[in-house]
Amino acid sequence: MKTTSQIYCQYLLATQINYTCTNLADHLADLSHDDVARFLKEEKLTPRMLWKKSAPC
Repeated sequence: MKTTSQIYCQYLLATQINYTCTNLADHLADLSHDDVARFLKEEKLTPRMLWKKSAPC
């Protein structure tokens, strides 16, 4: 599984206190901490982009 901005935004909306790469990886099969960390390092997610992706349609 590959981390996407949609997966990451859903995770941010669903979790209440533990916003870590390890916690996200623990809740999704076939996803490692390194995959999430690599995604966050390579993607340039601004708060505005995260808001647009997570706001209701």
